[in-house]
Amino acid sequence: MEMDSLPNGNSTTTSTTAPSTAPPSKLTQLTESLKLEHQFLRVPFEHYKKTIRANLRAVEKEVSSVISAVNDYADSDISNDDAVQRLTSLVSRLQGLKPKMEEERRTENLQAERCRARIDHLESPDAENLTGWANMRLKRILVDYMLRMSYYDTGLKLAESSNMLDLVDIDIYLEAKKVIDALQNMEIAPALAWCAENKSRLKKLKSKFEFQLRLQEYIELVRAENHMGAIAYARKYLAPWAAMHTKEMQQVFATVAFKGIPECSVYKAFFEPKQWDYLVEQFKQEFCRLYGMNPEPLLNIFLQAGLSSLKTPYCYEDDCTREDPLSQESFRKLAIPLPYSKQHHSKIVCYITKELMDTENPPQVLPNGYVYSTKALEEMAKRNDGKITCPRTSLVCNYSELVKAYIS
Repeated sequence: MEMDSLPNGNSTTTSTTAPSTAPPSKLTQLTESLKLEHQFLRVPFEHYKKTIRANLRAVEKEVSSVISAVNDYADSDISNDDAVQRLTSLVSRLQGLKPKMEEERRTENLQAERCRARIDHLESPDAENLTGWANMRLKRILVDYMLRMSYYDTGLKLAESSNMLDLVDIDIYLEAKKVIDALQNMEIAPALAWCAENKSRLKKLKSKFEFQLRLQEYIELVRAENHMGAIAYARKYLAPWAAMHTKEMQQVFATVAFKGIPECSVYKAFFEPKQWDYLVEQFKQEFCRLYGMNPEPLLNIFLQAGLSSLKTPYCYEDDCTREDPLSQESFRKLAIPLPYSKQHHSKIVCYITKELMDTENPPQVLPNGYVYSTKALEEMAKRNDGKITCPRTSLVCNYSELVKAYIS
């Protein structure tokens, strides 16, 4: 907490306070926080592009197949009746492609409308509806967190009840859920299919996820003592990766020389169940990179932004006050990678009592922004039936209107 920005009247050389800079408006603060909304627009746009590419490939493949068939018929020696019959079959094939293309076009239009809805949502906040917009944004962040943590049903119910299905990426996370569930059940085929579907994008990202999947399939063959099958598999699927991952492959290939699971820790690690957990985490990372998502949930980012101003060495002591958010274990874990607040040596002196404000005598903030000690304000409230009068501006307020400030 930046205590210097609060006029606490701790100077003894002057009797007046220089006017402080006006705090930024809520709309200005909102504009700054919108810089974190990158994935809000990027994810549906990437999904839209992916759908267009997939539909285009499907159409090109079908048309190319028909053209190839026509060329084959032209070069072959067949009767007129057979030619008419075969061409009629190709025409029917192309006619069957039309409704499929129309369905794909509707899907593309829905995804384009989702992108438009999100742009409109980001442009909609103003002074009149700011509270409602902020509440909707909080719900979006909560749904995103639930989906990332695999609470799919809860996230879906919150999105439906808040009428914001166009503002969250449930269908994309459900796509990831199929792969995650399969990996947790020690099944690799869905993950490999996902890699094949996104092969060009993953190659640009220099992903090694497919290589890790192939290694795990090889290990499962060795675990089943199917050594010949493992060798054949390595020649077919792992050989193309040899130049980039020589050391890893040498270690993995050595496992075929052992009977059963090796006792050596270097090789035994390949057979541990946690390898599947590693694949799940690896998939989540690649999935986020593919769609341009933040590696961390947006909820964690906002919480860490606040915790970074409160974190001090005192927060991790046993006698830390319960009013401090960092007294809770869940918040402490979230704050582990954060640096300590730079204001942990701040000293604030009460303007009224001239006593030091600390955890035993914490500062309280009046509605006008001035800060005084709890001891002074409690004594004033007792003398004036719960009323507080600011000695600097003569503002009168109730003791219940005061807000406690934390010294860091």
